[in-house]
Amino acid sequence: MKRLNGTSILMMLTLIIYSCNNASGPATGATMPSGESGHEHLPIAAADSAKFVTKTIEVKGDVRNELHLTVDSLRKMKIITLDEFNVVCQSGATTKTDKTSKGVLLKDIIEKAVLKQENHKDRNFIIVARASDDYKATFSWGELFNNPTGENTYVLYEENGKPITEKGEMLLICTNDIKTGPRHVNWLKSIEISKVD
Repeated sequence: MKRLNGTSILMMLTLIIYSCNNASGPATGATMPSGESGHEHLPIAAADSAKFVTKTIEVKGDVRNELHLTVDSLRKMKIITLDEFNVVCQSGATTKTDKTSKGVLLKDIIEKAVLKQENHKDRNFIIVARASDDYKATFSWGELFNNPTGENTYVLYEENGKPITEKGEMLLICTNDIKTGPRHVNWLKSIEISKVD
C-alpha cells in the first residue's frame, strides 16, 4: 500500500475542510453554480465575520404579528435546554459540538407571529431562516407542525453556558437532520414566511 507524504495529507485535509459545511457562512458575494442546492457554507475570514453580527431577528411575511426578537425576547418565551449535539457537514465531518445550549423552538416563534391562515386546511407555507450574509435554510409548514422536525428546530441564544456572540447573538439549528450543517444558520437575521399558491 502506497504511503502518503505530508503534502498529500495536507492537500486532503484542505479539500475536506473546503468541501465541508463548516457552519461559518458563505463569503460575501459567493454564489452557487446553477443547479446547486445552496446548502453549503463557504469559508469566511474571522476578521470579516464582525460585519455580519446581528442582535435582532425579524419575523415577517404572511403573519398577523410581525416580530422583532432579541435575546431578551426569547428569554420570555418557553426556554428549552438541549443536551449534546453535533454540527455535521455534508461530508459527514463533525465541525462543532455543543455540550449544552439554550433556545426556543422555531415553531413557538411562528405561533407567536400567527400565520395568516384562512382555515385549518390552509397549510401551504414555506419558512426561510435567513442570515445577514444571505445564507438560507428552508422549512415547510408540514415539517414544523406535523413532523418531529418541529420539536427539534431551535433558535439558540446560548451555547456551552455562554451567550452566542461571534456568529450573531442568535442562530438556528435543526438537530434531527442527518447532516445538521446545511440548516445551521449563523448570524440569523430573519424568519420569512410565505404562502405557496
